[in-house]
Amino acid sequence: MTSLTHSVGLVARIARSIVLLSTFALIAQVALPARLLMAEQQVQRVVQGKVVDSDGAGIKGATVYLKDNHTLAVKSYVANDDGEYRFGQLAQSADYQMWAEANGKKSGVKSISSFDTRNEFNITLKVDTGK
Repeated sequence: MTSLTHSVGLVARIARSIVLLSTFALIAQVALPARLLMAEQQVQRVVQGKVVDSDGAGIKGATVYLKDNHTLAVKSYVANDDGEYRFGQLAQSADYQMWAEANGKKSGVKSISSFDTRNEFNITLKVDTGK
């Protein structure tokens, strides 16, 4: 009877191990896609470009505004000597509006949709400075 008890105990331990391994396998199947999904959601966007006048020349010191349409937060960037600007680490799930101002004049408003799957945008903002 001792060997029978020992065999039943061994079978029970093997069964528990199989259940435990199956549970871990199930968790891995669920967690891996969730982790990949989270990684996809953390992809961030970059918006860069140039502020130009009506002749296509870069406007040094133009102020570029980027508005998050959900939070209404506005970021600004002062264009470099060539009129270039850059906004990084933008959420892919947000919609944005952007425009530039220079010498009291404003460019047209450009939109970036959360439905656009690109991660990099190169946008030229034209300001008619009246020169």
